[in-house]
Amino acid sequence: MFPEEKISKSINEKSKAFFRLFELRNEKMGFPERVYTKDEVEQARELIENGYRHDIKINGTQEFVVKVKEVLDLIKNAGYYDFLRTYIRLVREIEGLSQLREEEAAIWFHVKALDDPIDDAGFIIQKTQQMKDFIEGRLYYETAEIRAVKKRLEFVEALKDNTDDPEIKKRCEENIKKWNEQPFP
Repeated sequence: MFPEEKISKSINEKSKAFFRLFELRNEKMGFPERVYTKDEVEQARELIENGYRHDIKINGTQEFVVKVKEVLDLIKNAGYYDFLRTYIRLVREIEGLSQLREEEAAIWFHVKALDDPIDDAGFIIQKTQQMKDFIEGRLYYETAEIRAVKKRLEFVEALKDNTDDPEIKKRCEENIKKWNEQPFP
C-alpha cells in the first residue's frame, strides 16, 4: 500500500468513526419528548442548529393519513419539506380545532378541515413558522402571526412557481388573492 492510500484509509476510518459517534449522540440525546421547559427548548434549538431533522409521523384514520400525505407532497414540491421536518415531528388527527402544539412539536388537524390541499399545506407551513419562532424564542405577540402568514404566502408562491400542473397554479393564484384581500397589517 502506498503512503497516500494509508493516509486516505486512515481519514476514511476516522470520518466513519466520527459520524457513528454523532449518530450515537443523537440516539442518546434525541429531540426532547416535549418542548416546554427552558432546558427542553434549548436542547431542541441546539439539535436543530446541528442539523437535526424529524421523520414526520402522521397519526389518524386512513382517510386522514391519505389527505396529509397529499398535502406533504405539495410541500415537497414547493421545496419546503426540509423546513417542515426541522420543526414539526407529528401531524395528528383530532376532533377539536386545528392548531400548533408547541410542547409536542406537532400540528393537530381536524380531518374535516382537510378539504383544500393547497390551503391545508399553507396552514401547515404557517404553523411550522410559528414553531420556528417558538424554538428561537421570538415573541408571539404583535408580529409573529404576520411573519407566519408571510411564510404561508411565500410557500404558496413557491408552489405556484415549482408546479407544472395548471390546476395547482390556478388554485395557488386564487389562494394568494384570497389572502391578499384580507385586511391584515
